[in-house]
Amino acid sequence: MTPGCPSPLRRMRSLVAAGSLAISLAACAEGGSLKTVPPYDPGTYTLGVDDQIRVITYGQDQLTSDFRVDSTGKVAFPLTDGLQAAGLTTTQFADEVRQALEHSRMLRDPKVSVEITAYRMISVLGEVARPGQYPYQPGMTMLTAVASAGGFTYRSLESRAYVIRQEGEQSVVGKIKPQDYVKPGDVIKIYERHF
Repeated sequence: MTPGCPSPLRRMRSLVAAGSLAISLAACAEGGSLKTVPPYDPGTYTLGVDDQIRVITYGQDQLTSDFRVDSTGKVAFPLTDGLQAAGLTTTQFADEVRQALEHSRMLRDPKVSVEITAYRMISVLGEVARPGQYPYQPGMTMLTAVASAGGFTYRSLESRAYVIRQEGEQSVVGKIKPQDYVKPGDVIKIYERHF
């Protein structure tokens, strides 16, 4: 063995220690220990609180109007006590309106359609240029949400973000990656990188 050179065993121990330190730092990095949230499919959009919709009742201008899904998940549609909208697709809600109109005997065989005029907001916080609330857009990813907020700051950790997501009646906390779809109502926090 050459004097001043570490033994192969000592080098191996140093490499193992360095590897363990790197793994420990990665696990301790912001959001490293969070599980990935369940994926969101934008093709399965359902109405939620604060969505704004337009209900079109063909041939009945007085029953065609814009509405907001209120905090209870209902829409204050005329001639009803309010119709449950949260959790339904626009097609399903149009069917609810049609049934309510038939049940009230105001119209026979009403033709109804529903379209979304404004989606509920998402929140983007942390290391972005303009933290705040932004309207959800269909097909929005974490990266496009960050772009809406003015882009990453120079301190941003760009590989993942913290998210709070509503799944049914409960909130789920986890992480998302730049290419993952954002769900309407998500609260996203962009971490600061430490090295």
